Amino acid sequence: MAIALENTRKWIKSRKGQQILICVGFAAIPLFLLFLFTYLPFGEMVKFSFYKMKYSTPVDKRVFVGWKNYIDVFNRKDCFGALKLSVYYCVGAIVQLILSLYLATILSFKVRGGNLFKGLMFFPYLISGIAIGFIFKFFYTRGFVFDTMLQWIGLNVENLPYWLKDQRINNWSLVATSVWRYFGQNMVLFVGAIMSVDAELYEAAQLDGANKFQQFKNIILPSIKTIVTLNIILSITGSLSAFEQPYVITDGANGTGTYFVVMNEIAHTSQKVGLASAMAVILLLIIFACTILQKLFFKYIFRDAESEEESYEAKRARIKAQKAAAKAEKKALRQAKVGN
Repeated sequence: MAIALENTRKWIKSRKGQQILICVGFAAIPLFLLFLFTYLPFGEMVKFSFYKMKYSTPVDKRVFVGWKNYIDVFNRKDCFGALKLSVYYCVGAIVQLILSLYLATILSFKVRGGNLFKGLMFFPYLISGIAIGFIFKFFYTRGFVFDTMLQWIGLNVENLPYWLKDQRINNWSLVATSVWRYFGQNMVLFVGAIMSVDAELYEAAQLDGANKFQQFKNIILPSIKTIVTLNIILSITGSLSAFEQPYVITDGANGTGTYFVVMNEIAHTSQKVGLASAMAVILLLIIFACTILQKLFFKYIFRDAESEEESYEAKRARIKAQKAAAKAEKKALRQAKVGN
């Protein structure tokens, strides 16, 4: 025992032992907080999903119902049926990504006023989602800002739809709000990724006679594949969990109640905590499945990206060799002149 204690003291005083103790000491508190505020509540939520209960129900009064809450989620139209609205937001996410990638490609090169434009496009992302909700609630209200702007171009307000009441258009109105807020964030991420691409690859492509679209397809897109995949995963998962716009602008009325809005109503208005917890677990599994499918899909799409990068690396090496040969030729010419 004494020998073991002595060895422990020596290890603690050693440089390696002190490094390990410092790392453990700094990691212990964040890991404890992560467990306390993330994994422990998640475990409790999964447990609640098997009970029929309210927030105020005592522990001994909770009724164990097994998988009934999960079955109810799929049977109730107002629960699982609300996921259909995610299609609107997924379409908006695709438009958002295409627009942000297009603008990012343009702004990655020298454009007059480019920095100002990037700042203006990124600014909506910095505004609180609640504030944006109130702004667009009045923006879309009948006879207010949007209708007034449309009247300026000659449209009659009587012929315009109710942007937040007409179920043919109200979800698209909310999706447009979401696109306006988030596409600036995606654009800035794309700009940073595109600017990190080696400029000599463009030079190699120009030597091969590639146009701008071919440069985008064969150089930019494979080089930023990680950011593209990340943005699409974030956009699709965000579409499945859309909450702020429909909750603040319409409060889920007139067919705009997304899955999160319905779950919030069931949890906090109807006090059906077990059912709401089951909805949350199901949404987590759907997002997890979508993430895996997207990663597999983009792994297949970009399966030739590595070979593309290798071919351009070879072209870059060829350019360097050409430059070195040109310098050697000039040096030889100068030496020949000196000799004459």
